[in-house]
Amino acid sequence: MADDGSGQDFGDAEDPRLTALDERLRQARETEATRSGAKIDTDRGYSQGNRVISALIGSLVGSALIGWLIDRWFGATPWGLIVMLFLGIAVAFRQIIRISGERPE
Repeated sequence: MADDGSGQDFGDAEDPRLTALDERLRQARETEATRSGAKIDTDRGYSQGNRVISALIGSLVGSALIGWLIDRWFGATPWGLIVMLFLGIAVAFRQIIRISGERPE
């Protein structure tokens, strides 16, 4: 049976209406994902996680070093380190709460 061209086959032809519809659907999906919060900026989350870890480690290490130095200079062997570690923990938690409370862009 010969193909006489009477059937309609839109597989090969570009229809501008379908292209416009696809574009509008893509924009609508992106808008809905952004509005509903489904679209998450992973780079921002990774950066925020790094800031939290560095605040925690930096505060604890820094306060431990200062407490150790206070113990060495003033001879208050365990108390300088203990007090400074508790202050370092408080500062770290304060920074973590401040970082986690930032609003997304």
